[in-house]
Amino acid sequence: MSLSDRFKQSSNPILSEERLAKASQRPLDGGFITRADDTVMTVSGAVNKTFLLGLLLLGTAVYSFLFPSSLFMWGGAIGGLVLVFVMAFKPNLSGTLAPVYALLEGLFVGSVTAIYAAGFGTGLVFNAILVTISLLFMMLFVYKAGLITVTQKFRSGVIMATGGVLLVYLLDMGLRFFGVNMPFLHDGGMLGIGISLVIIGIATLNLLLDFDSIERGAAMRAPKYMEWFCAMGLIVTLVWLYVEVLRLLSVMNRD
Repeated sequence: MSLSDRFKQSSNPILSEERLAKASQRPLDGGFITRADDTVMTVSGAVNKTFLLGLLLLGTAVYSFLFPSSLFMWGGAIGGLVLVFVMAFKPNLSGTLAPVYALLEGLFVGSVTAIYAAGFGTGLVFNAILVTISLLFMMLFVYKAGLITVTQKFRSGVIMATGGVLLVYLLDMGLRFFGVNMPFLHDGGMLGIGISLVIIGIATLNLLLDFDSIERGAAMRAPKYMEWFCAMGLIVTLVWLYVEVLRLLSVMNRD
């Protein structure tokens, strides 16, 4: 399979092939435009920006953890979601909006962490952080070692599963609006733990799509701002994974 054919097969909803190709001004049927090396996306640049966004998120997360507020939680969640949608349609704004997203998402993460810490202790939070970091590096090793190849079928399967989880989230939010909890989703026991493990597995597999998208963007010589965009996509997955790990550990620690 040629490099151009492999690029055509992306189905990641945020870091899609079409979006990368459009940003690169590269036709999907092949061919590259000439762009100076210091104006194109690189893997190292995306990694550095991921670390920077992570630090920004950590800063506001610590603040909102120490001073928890429902305003921080909902403002961070809704504001971050809005910015993700804006960047999805206008990735050239990522250099400005991605840091703002990280700050807002930190407010959400810190507030949620404070809730779990109050209910289950800081030990659960520490374990959730450790598990999330471990999963990140485990999947990075799996990706770099080629133990799982990100093929078209793999991408399609992960995206379909992620879409299914999103529908469940939306349905749960709708039911909660009427004071109804979705059965099993928030319950303890083996079934509740099993559901949580499946969702964590899907979130973890999304990391492979993020890694692959970063490498494809660099190979396509996408513009520099796509480093911010790809870093934002990876942070989105990590936040999702962390929150789900928190939920799993809380379910396992219920009496």
